[in-house]
Amino acid sequence: MALPLASAQLYTLAKEFTEDPNGSLDKLAAIGLKNVEAFDFVGRPAEIRAALDASGLSSPTGHAPLLSDELWTPDGSIPTPAPEVVFEAAATLGMTTVIDPFVAADRWLTEDGVADIADRLNKAAEVAATFGLSVGYHNHAQEFVASFGGQTAFERFVATTDERVLIELDLFWALTGGQDGPDLVSKLGSRLVAVHVKDGIAPAENPFAPDAAAFGSETLDQRRPGEGDVPLVASLAAGEGAIQYAVIEYDNAPGDVFADIQASYDFLVKGGYAA
Repeated sequence: MALPLASAQLYTLAKEFTEDPNGSLDKLAAIGLKNVEAFDFVGRPAEIRAALDASGLSSPTGHAPLLSDELWTPDGSIPTPAPEVVFEAAATLGMTTVIDPFVAADRWLTEDGVADIADRLNKAAEVAATFGLSVGYHNHAQEFVASFGGQTAFERFVATTDERVLIELDLFWALTGGQDGPDLVSKLGSRLVAVHVKDGIAPAENPFAPDAAAFGSETLDQRRPGEGDVPLVASLAAGEGAIQYAVIEYDNAPGDVFADIQASYDFLVKGGYAA
């Protein structure tokens, strides 16, 4: 079976990419990567596409908000762009799948909230298809706080979305949510387009639970692959033949970000888990 393709989520190097897009992408290409996962691309698709082309990289997947009316920023909330605007930008970059990266924790606590999320993504899938694109969802840990009739909110979401809605499973956050990564990968089957390959020590409690203390990415104990608690090897094996992209990501890189990405790339490619 074909191995998943190695990629890197550009959020990992948000600071470096913002300061020097071309230089940052050149460093990723020098590591050996051929694919990246773009974020914050909707307002500057031509600029990012030019930088990708110059470095010989592609962005088959990307993150953009599809399920929220407003996007929180440090300077206040701003309206999210219409799906058509998102998909037009994605098409400019040559993407195939646009993935919503985050839905606020409180919306996952009720059955009506989960139903609304699923309905919105089903509708987004219809619009995306007119652009030749698919849509997906990327989890954190808030999707595993509530349960309804023996199903976690995440499981309910998967069950009530159309089969063409894809999933990108963040393995670190799944563990943080108390999930068995390999088992969840197996259950997702062909819906699983990508995994976020991320290791570390999961927080002692789910930081998205209603009574959890406030936290930031800088508090996370994330480590290079094989140095933490995330069952990366077993999870990748469980998704053999289904996972298309093994996406390197750090919310909080433990050292030099490019050295950390290199370590993750070597883990995937030299270990025979990705190409």
